[in-house]
Parts: sequence; structure tokens; C-alpha cells
Amino acid sequence: MRRAVRRSALATLLTGGVVGVATWVVFFSPVLGVREVEITGNGRVPAEELRQAAGVRTGTPLATVDLAGVEARVRALRAVESATVGRVWPGTLRISVVERVPAAAVPLGAETAVIDRYGVVLQQVTVAPPRLPVLRVERAAADDPATRAGLTVLRALPGDLLDRLRELRAPSPRSITLKLTDGRSVTWGDARDSARKGRVLLAALAKPGKSYDVSSPGVVTVR
Repeated sequence: MRRAVRRSALATLLTGGVVGVATWVVFFSPVLGVREVEITGNGRVPAEELRQAAGVRTGTPLATVDLAGVEARVRALRAVESATVGRVWPGTLRISVVERVPAAAVPLGAETAVIDRYGVVLQQVTVAPPRLPVLRVERAAADDPATRAGLTVLRALPGDLLDRLRELRAPSPRSITLKLTDGRSVTWGDARDSARKGRVLLAALAKPGKSYDVSSPGVVTVR
């Protein structure tokens, strides 16, 4: 009986020791620490800038890395739209990012603001980037209703129409107009039914005229 008890006690101690060592290795030692911070999905933002924003030191136990905290710090970069962070054992922290993509150029006096699809200002430049559609609004900002409405229309425009666009004006969310490269103008109205308005406008442009009104896409006016 005593021998069985001793064996049981010894087994318990050994098991506890193994668990303790394993816990130390995983959570406290650099054995399973971060050896590499792998960056994927970036094209414009340098990988080293993303690693610095992540703020994870080499050797930090991988199991203890606050993934949500790393995501928040990386997303705080203006050029990053979203980020996903995961562990790849034994020692890699993988950060996958989706970068913000320029969607429109907004003239601001002597400068031009480059904004993404959500209206976030990515940068201000003195020379507008080529091939970006021009969006004229009173205030370029993610929380500006006119900016959001204008971007909604730009996303809905067919490629053929977008190539013929000189600028989109949105002094308010309900009074959007287009200026085409051939000098013709388009009354768009608000951003509702933009996909349908785009299709209707392409068909209407085959008719001679200087101004087109697709604000009510069921009844198109050409003058």
C-alpha cells in the first residue's frame, strides 16, 4: 500500500514538473519566443514601418503577444485600412494588412488631397496624381456626407464613363453633377440608384446634347 502511495505521489510530482516546465517554456521563456514578424499584403507601406507599429520585441513569448493590441496599433497607421494578426508556431507573428487605396483627388486651393474610398485623406500633394478621378467637395473628410456621396457615385460609374469623367462635383449630397472631358455636363442628383444612372447615362450620351439629367433615371432629359 505504502509503495503504491509513493508511486502515485512520485507520478504526481513528475506530472506537475512536466506541466510546470511546459508552462515556463510557452509563457515565460524565449524558447518559443517571437523570432520573426512576417508582413503580408503591403505594397505601399514599408514592412519595417509596420513592424515598428506592431511594437513586438524579438524574444517575446509568442503565446503572450496581445494580438488585438497589435492589430489596433497597426490599424492606427493612416495608410492601413485593416489588419489581421496571428501566431505561426514555433516563433512567427504574422501580420496581414489591407492598405488604403487612393480613390479620388480633391482640389484644395494650391494643393490636392488624395483620399481613399472611405474619404480618409491619405496625403496632400502639390501635383494631382494622374488617372485619379477629380472630386470637388467643400470639405474632404470621412465624416462629410457630400464626400461619401461623391465616392459612392464614383464607385458605381462604369469604366467607360469613368474614363470620360473630368470631375465630379458634390456641393451637397443631393446636388451631384459630372463634367465630362468633351465638355458635356450631367445632373446626377443624389447617390441613390447610381449603378442604374450610370447605365442610363451611357445610353443617353449617344444622343447629341450639351447637358444630361439622370437624377430620375426613369425619365432622362437631354438638352
